[in-house]
Amino acid sequence: MPKKIIRQAFLLALGEGIYISLVALLMFTVGKLFGDKPDPAIVAPIAFLLLLVISAAISGALILGKPLMLYLDGKKKEALQLFGFTLAWLVVFLIVAFGIIAAR
Repeated sequence: MPKKIIRQAFLLALGEGIYISLVALLMFTVGKLFGDKPDPAIVAPIAFLLLLVISAAISGALILGKPLMLYLDGKKKEALQLFGFTLAWLVVFLIVAFGIIAAR
C-alpha cells in the first residue's frame, strides 16, 4: 500500500508543480502580452487577487482533495500518509528548483 500512496502523492505534487509553473509563466510573460498599455489602477489588483483566489482553490483541491476524501471514508492513516508524502514531494521539487537556481 505505501508504494501506491507514494506514487499517488508524487502525481498530486507533480500536478501542483505543473500548475505553479504555468501560473509563474503567466505572471512572467504578462508584461509582454499586454505591452506598455496603460491600465486603470484598479484592474491590476483585482486581476491579481482573482488569480490568488483561483490558485488557492486549485492548489487546495490538488493537495487536500484526495486526502480529505480518504479521511471522510474512514481511511485516516492513508489520508495522513498521502498528505504527508505529497508535501514531501513538494519539498523535493523545491530543493530541485533551488538547485537549478544555484547552478546558474
